[in-house]
Amino acid sequence: MVRLRSVVTAVALVLLCGPVFGSAALAQHGQDQHRRPADIKQYLEHLDSPERDQDQKPIQVVQALALKPGMAVADLGAGSGYFTRRFVEAVTETGKVYAIDVEPEMLTYTQQSLVHMHIPYTAEFILAQPDNPKLPTDSVDLIFVCNTYHHLDDRATYFSNVKSALKPGGRVAIVDFYHDKRSGDVGFPRQHLVARETVVEEMTKAGYKLLHEHTFLPRQYFLEFTPAAP
Repeated sequence: MVRLRSVVTAVALVLLCGPVFGSAALAQHGQDQHRRPADIKQYLEHLDSPERDQDQKPIQVVQALALKPGMAVADLGAGSGYFTRRFVEAVTETGKVYAIDVEPEMLTYTQQSLVHMHIPYTAEFILAQPDNPKLPTDSVDLIFVCNTYHHLDDRATYFSNVKSALKPGGRVAIVDFYHDKRSGDVGFPRQHLVARETVVEEMTKAGYKLLHEHTFLPRQYFLEFTPAAP
């Protein structure tokens, strides 16, 4: 079964371990799935801390994606809305951003943060199932996955299934921590991360081909895929 692990079971640990980023960035294998966080809002604010920008380089990431007004983007594992807000600005109100997460608290926080931007926007907030992001068919030009890929089970099946959500010429962008020492301290055992080569293998199995690889992020790989020709 494909499963996106919930972040809220690990928030207390996150706040002790230092900065790790993404909507599901610190869910751990084998952790008590019934333990609720003491302060989910504190965790979400932690994800939005200015210190994140130094390594995450959000301006450069959005520029590299070459987003244009009118495009539709899915932020899969939107978390605090760190990238969702930037996508809204990039595609403007003529485009659309889907903020997708398995945690309702995440989506509420993201929605409120967009309101506080005081700009016109078009967005939809999707409470996903662990094995289904619930994206409409032919709905998006880009599916963006930051620090969430390594929390998916049976990833080849997951991304094979979401291919139907892409418009013709659509892309999947995957940003995640390196499996080796380049990732630095991610706050949990490094073996839970997925090597860049494994991502390429799994996405190829899912029916994609590597389109671009960006190398400016110091701790993360940044890969763009598009569906392979039949």
